[in-house]
Parts: sequence; structure tokens; C-alpha cells
Amino acid sequence: MRNLEHPGRSPVHSRHGMACTSHTDASQTALDILKAGGNALDAAIAACAMQCVVEPGSTGIGGDCFAMYAKGGSGQPIAYNGSGRAPAAATVDALAALGVDKLERASPHSVIIPGAVDAWAQLHADHGHMPFNELLQPAINTARHGYALSSRVRYDLSRQVDYLSQFPRTRDIFLDNGKLPAEGQVRQMPLLADALVAIATEGRDVFYRGHLAQGMLDELNERGGLHVAADFANARGEYVTPIKGRFRDHDVYQCPPNGQGVIALLMLNMISKLSHQKLDLLSVERMHQEIETCRLAYRTRDRWLADPVHSDVPVDAMLSDAYAAALVAAIDPTKATVPPSDIDLPPHQDTVYIAVVDKDRNVCSFINTLFWIYGSGITSRDGITFTNRGMGFVLDPTSPNCIAPNKRPLHTIIPAMAMRDDRVELCFGVMGGEYQAMGHQQFLTRYYDYGCDIQEAMDKPRFMANPFTDEVEVESTVDQATCDALRAMGHNIVPADNPIGGSQAIAIDWQAGVLTGGSDPRKDGCAAGY
Repeated sequence: MRNLEHPGRSPVHSRHGMACTSHTDASQTALDILKAGGNALDAAIAACAMQCVVEPGSTGIGGDCFAMYAKGGSGQPIAYNGSGRAPAAATVDALAALGVDKLERASPHSVIIPGAVDAWAQLHADHGHMPFNELLQPAINTARHGYALSSRVRYDLSRQVDYLSQFPRTRDIFLDNGKLPAEGQVRQMPLLADALVAIATEGRDVFYRGHLAQGMLDELNERGGLHVAADFANARGEYVTPIKGRFRDHDVYQCPPNGQGVIALLMLNMISKLSHQKLDLLSVERMHQEIETCRLAYRTRDRWLADPVHSDVPVDAMLSDAYAAALVAAIDPTKATVPPSDIDLPPHQDTVYIAVVDKDRNVCSFINTLFWIYGSGITSRDGITFTNRGMGFVLDPTSPNCIAPNKRPLHTIIPAMAMRDDRVELCFGVMGGEYQAMGHQQFLTRYYDYGCDIQEAMDKPRFMANPFTDEVEVESTVDQATCDALRAMGHNIVPADNPIGGSQAIAIDWQAGVLTGGSDPRKDGCAAGY
């Protein structure tokens, strides 16, 4: 238990249902749906739609979605891959003919076909309970009548003012006469409200075949994109078989590639071989272990992780005990390793994660993203801001992530569950782009190995080896003496540019019939139950 005299949050406990999101409006929406008779999946969809309105830099209907769902909280969960694909005409040669030698954020070529709306519709059709149109009504009403701009959302927006100003429509939606809105200012999004109404009344087809699809297509084509109507019409996500690893007597389930859940499992395998040493959580020795584990695991990610339809992703080998042992053997306990060079993947930035458990113990682990904050910045005439997830591709034909027709890029978003005795004990996820795999390792080890409660496991200081440079980003809550000692070992310690990541989690005590939730203080959200 935390020291109650120190600033912080306590875990939230409830008996019937619980939702944890990164925005209070979304948590309240999910709780309202649960109380109205919706199940965990209904609540997650409604909460996510709300976040597309009130937290628009982090997520949107123009982005992607991954989800895991465990009916009754037992048995192998189902998993859904709602990540979008590149246009059918997107080849290295076609882009070269257009003079494109790099996939840049503001380019239409960074925009893949959005997969989120399809994921919501398919998951709801198969597992939802309440009518789909009712789930979108809270978001529609909020977009129409306005919401108060929260502090973290404004902070994220403040760092994007100059970038978004180059897109007149986007500027007009998110800025106040070209200026940063004040914290607490009421903001309305009438275009997005109309788009959500269309989806609520006409279903997914209006987004992929109807006037919303045409509006997106016109915007992208005007900017030189290779997208055609068939790319939208043929867009489909898919159910996938989860992968799992064993950690502290639990089966940890992740979505398979093209997401980086396999890297989270690899890191847990590696840290298991080190954590028998009784080191303080934020000791120099322990931080060195985690930094090195991160650096080695992410080298594996950047070498192998891709769309398995187009590339051979050796999941079994990556999760083998022998491979984890070999990587751990490469760690020098006294000094930092030399970081890799010429990594050709872009940094990954933002998303929202939602955890929901209902009264029947259905469990939903749900994540939705635009990739970078406010995605590409390009917005259709219907108020749909596009993802820039296509930056996960490269133009090197030798890379497993080389762009190709209908191919999915490397994805960072990874909803997860931990099960014991064939029942979900923990529904959890971590936001923050490339940090997510590292975040899963840090959250689970702090929770299971160090005895932190579900909130403390999120609150503790974070750090990460940047996979694209030699830097190790460290939050300001790590003391200076520790940072200096790590520098003496050869680590290039730098202050984190932003609070590192965000997270939500719900633990289920089956015997007591109690849910316990936590919500990351780095975001605006909360855990809420009844």
C-alpha cells in the first residue's frame, strides 16, 4: 500500500463492473454502458468512440485497432487484428516514379487504409450486446455539444500547433483561430459528429464504400496518394490466434505479429533469467538489466517483425528458451552495449488503451491509435483525421517491412491479458508507441516480482533505451545519483522528452468477487467501477 501522505492515487475496487481509460469522459461512458446492460466489448467501443472526440490527438476513426476478448473471463481469448493495409498500388517502384524516397508524416503515402471502424463493427456483430448505434451516441452528443479540453490533451496539442497549422481543415478543427486553445475551453467537433452519426445509422459500409470513403479518397488523391476506391471497399480485419508466454505461473497472451506483442513476451523471458537476483526496483544494477534487455529485444524486433503474410516472422524461435538465454548471455553486468546503427524504422508515438470487465466477467483489452499524435495531420472533409502508420514501412526492398501492395506495417499497439488456471487474472495494456513492449515488461515485473499494487506498478518511474539512437530516456523522477552511475557504465542518459507512455489495468479476484483497477497518472483518465 502506498504512503497515503504522499501525492498519488489508490487502486479502485468494485464488485460488478469496471472500466479504465486515459480520459475521465471515456471511463464514465464505459461505466454508463455497463450499467445500461452492455457487456465489456460494448463499453470498450463506446469509450473508444468518446476518446476519438475528447482525446483526438491519441486516437480516431481514421486509425487502427487491436482487441482481445475473453468471454466469461476464461479459456483462450479471441484476438482481432484491425490494422490497415497499404494501397494495392503501393510499391517501391511506383513511389520512386513519383520521386518519393522517404515515407514522411505529412505525405499521403504514410496513410494506410483505416482499420478501426471495421474492427468495431465486426467485434460488435460477433460479441456485442447493445445495439451498435447506441454505443456511439455518447460520442456523437459530446462532439456535437462540446467537451472541456483537458490538461494532458492540451499539452499534446501544444506540441503540434505548428505542424497542424499547415493543414487548413485540421487547423480549424483543433485550434482556436490558429492558436492553442485554453485548458478547459469547450470544443465542438460537428464534422466528426456527423461522421459518427453516419456510421451509427448506416454501419461500417458508409465508411468503406459510402460518402465517408469518397471523402477520404478525394482528400488523399488530391494530395497525390495511390489509394483507390477498391482499397477501401476491400478493407477487412481478421481474427487471429493469440500467442502466449509463461511468466510467474501465468500465461501472458498477446496478439501475434504484425504487432510487437512477441517482443513483450521475449523481454519477459529474458528478465525471468535475471530477476532471481534480489535487486531494488530502481537500483543501478536493476535498471542496467532492464535497459540492456530492452536494447537487445528491440534489435530483434527491428530485424524480424513484419506482416507475417509477406515475411517469415520466426515467432517460435523468438520465444524459445534458448534464444532468450542467448540474448541474456550477451549482457555485460558492468557496462552498456554498443547500440545498433542504421535502424530504418521511425519512432512511434501515441494511442489509447482501454480495459473493461463487466458483471459477467467478460474481459476486453482494447487499443486504438492514429500512430503519431494527430496522425498524419491530414483530415478529410468529413472531419476524419488519417493515421500515418504507413511510416512503419520502409523503401528498402531487403527489409521485412518494405512497403508492398495490401501489406500491413509493423505495429506497436498490443492489448494483453494474463491468465492463471485458465481464467483472466489481469487485463492490461500500455500506451506509448515503441515503449509498449518495454512497458509490459516493466508493469508485470513491478506487479508480480516487486509486490507493487496495480496502481503503484504504473506510478513508478519509467525509462527506456531508445531503439533508434544510443540514448536512454529517463523520467525526471529517477534520482540524479542513479543517472550518473548509469552514465559511468556507458549509458547515454537523457531526460525523457515526454512522460513515458500510459497504462490501464484491471485485476480480477475470482474468489472474493472483486475487481481492482489502476489508471496511469501520466494521462487524464481514471479507473471507475460500480
